Amino acid sequence: MNHPGQPPTASVSELPADDVTLLDVREDDEWAAGHAPGALHIPLGELPARVDELAKLPDDKPIYVVCRSGGRSARATAWLNASGWDAVNVAGGMKSWHAEGRPVVGDHADVPPEIL
Repeated sequence: MNHPGQPPTASVSELPADDVTLLDVREDDEWAAGHAPGALHIPLGELPARVDELAKLPDDKPIYVVCRSGGRSARATAWLNASGWDAVNVAGGMKSWHAEGRPVVGDHADVPPEIL
């Protein structure tokens, strides 16, 4: 559900089961702890300087933006949409991604949900 002034938002269950274009804006330590396979990692603070990296993503579908719980990704989504991208915030972030049983890869074999 979208509210005026809020960026477009989708829950994890609304995302495509495969071939989803995911941008993870968490910090390096959060990314290393566990992330979605195939996601692009650009920490929120680096996004304006690294936005050109998004050009390699498919331009025929939205970029789903994720963080730990949805706050940073909402800011990134708003900025991206204002900059001409088609971006959607992932409600609940990686916590919801993990809770929904979506795949997570990381530097550790067993990813505890509290660090996502």
